[in-house]
Amino acid sequence: MKDYYHNTRQLYRANFGKKVTGVCAGLARYWQLDVRLVRVAAIVALIFLTVPTAVAYFLATLLLPVR
Repeated sequence: MKDYYHNTRQLYRANFGKKVTGVCAGLARYWQLDVRLVRVAAIVALIFLTVPTAVAYFLATLLLPVR
């Protein structure tokens, strides 16, 4: 039987190329995007949706495993 979970992507905090905690770098790698695009989107979201973005970033920092 083929292992289904072998080829799945995993979301994690990146230990490489990180600026603060590695959340944006991990998201960029998961979505296969440029890390600068994810960081700009996070900053824009932080400006316009301050509390939800800050809570989401804090929770992602606590809950996502480091790779």
